[in-house]
Amino acid sequence: MVDAHARRALGAALLASSLMPLNSTMIAVALPDIAREFARSPGTVAQAVVASYLVAAIVLQGPGGKLGDRLGHRRMLALGQVLVAAGAVLGLVAGALGVLAVARVLMAAGGAAIVPATVALLRIELPPQRRGRAFGLFGAIMSLAAGIGPVVGGELVRAFGWPSIFAANLPVIGIAALLAATGRGRGTEPQSRPRFDVLGTVLLTATLAALVLGLQARGTAAAVLLGTCAALLVPFVWWERRATDPVVPFGLFASTAFTAGSLLVALQNLVMYTLLFELPQVLAALLAADSAATGRLLVAMTAAMVLASLVAGRLTDLVGPRPVAMGGALACLAAVGLLAVGDLSSLRQPVLPLALIGLGVGLATPAAQTASLSAVPRERSGAAAGIGSTMRYLGGVVGVALLGRLVDLTGDRSAVLSEHRNVLAVFAAALVAGLVCAAALPGRSAERTQAPAPDGA
Repeated sequence: MVDAHARRALGAALLASSLMPLNSTMIAVALPDIAREFARSPGTVAQAVVASYLVAAIVLQGPGGKLGDRLGHRRMLALGQVLVAAGAVLGLVAGALGVLAVARVLMAAGGAAIVPATVALLRIELPPQRRGRAFGLFGAIMSLAAGIGPVVGGELVRAFGWPSIFAANLPVIGIAALLAATGRGRGTEPQSRPRFDVLGTVLLTATLAALVLGLQARGTAAAVLLGTCAALLVPFVWWERRATDPVVPFGLFASTAFTAGSLLVALQNLVMYTLLFELPQVLAALLAADSAATGRLLVAMTAAMVLASLVAGRLTDLVGPRPVAMGGALACLAAVGLLAVGDLSSLRQPVLPLALIGLGVGLATPAAQTASLSAVPRERSGAAAGIGSTMRYLGGVVGVALLGRLVDLTGDRSAVLSEHRNVLAVFAAALVAGLVCAAALPGRSAERTQAPAPDGA
């Protein structure tokens, strides 16, 4: 059993974690107001406050998780809350767009400390038979936060102006800090280890930043950035395999459960996040649907994802990760099939496929996280959580980049539908690969997977 103090500590971590997806989507509705106030173009503002947040969130997840293994995950959780609060205050008083960009990077850095720490604490504090429902609750909270972000942001901006989006973080951080102060748990004690892998962290950050920016860029800039990423990858891997305490322990990938679980989450996020961008564009081209109409449609996916996450956690504890994850992967494949055979002649037609996508992701993600985190040694929970979070974000970034290169909605109805089905074919291939990953997860008989081989083994 988990006592009341530990529950409060984990509740604080879950509450603080919700701010990362909330801040990633809440800002979208404030971009026009910020652009007007600072007399900048919407594209410039998006790069300053959205792209900067995304890049920082991705590149800092791995180092954030690794620091948690060394310094203690509760300490990293507290540090992350301080960074989010500092960024929120700075954003609240920012008088220039550059200052606002710094505020967003601080908030992303805080989230990159909080989320891996939370995932690691769920793995460390809870016995194997309760981890599934905990990761289900985590998935439900994160999905709900991302889904309600634009709604909450819209109401705040309308009532109080765009700075209120930053101010909204402060009471949440205050409640989380109060809960953490009255709770306790095992967490992790600071570990005596060799010097922190500074060079590996720098190489990882530069490699991921070049990848993310290259995927967003076009033409020569994209080629240069992606080439830089490929060039940096070689010394990064070389160094990490020789580092005494690497920021990315490649030995973790010797575990089939860890690798398959992390890949499954990344592949499903590729499909889900790309669909969030692609379907509204297609419906606007075919049916002249506005953002309000497509927003109502996406509620079906968010609601199904939240409910399925809660159910999936308990099912994972009862029957094991494999059947739950496979059920989720099959639900996503069925959704893509329904979208492919439909002609999108009405706004009601995508409701069932979207609900099935939400059901599939909601089922598979908690199962995959339970399997992957249970497969790693306790002392590497943070590094594993950081790697998993990085892969999840990269899945979405790669998907959106592919969308920009595959879709051209300037033709007639048949041309738009053809482009849409091309994207669905990519989705289907990703989901088939995800189904293979789900089948590789342990069943109920393998509640405790073997620890991965040491680095370099």
